[in-house]
Order: sequence, then C-alpha cells, then structure tokens
Amino acid sequence: MEQWAYKTVKYTPGGFLGGKVKEEDFEDLLNSYGIEGWELVSCFDTSYGQGQSREVIAVFKRKV
Repeated sequence: MEQWAYKTVKYTPGGFLGGKVKEEDFEDLLNSYGIEGWELVSCFDTSYGQGQSREVIAVFKRKV
C-alpha cells in the first residue's frame, strides 16, 4: 500500500486590501516545493469578501 505525506503552504497576497497575487513569486514558491519532490494536489483561496483573497492555500503530497 502506498503511503503519502502531505504539506499545506499558505501564500499571502499583496496589495492594500490583499488579493493581488504576484504570479512570479507564487510560481517560484510552487516550483521550490516541486524540486523537493512535492506534487501540488489542490490550491484555493480564503476570502475577505468581494473578490479579495486573504490567503492562497496550496496542498502538496509526496510518497513516504
């Protein structure tokens, strides 16, 4: 039976009220985990409301 380890990473968007994701910085973050063998399985944001993101949550997994 395969076993998996999971990692949850929070990315905080910039901007005055949040919600502005710097794509290059976020991509660098994702790639840094990919280099370590982590596979992205889910990505979602938590909302302040009216389209403003508080945090972007990325969930990764890799075999143990």
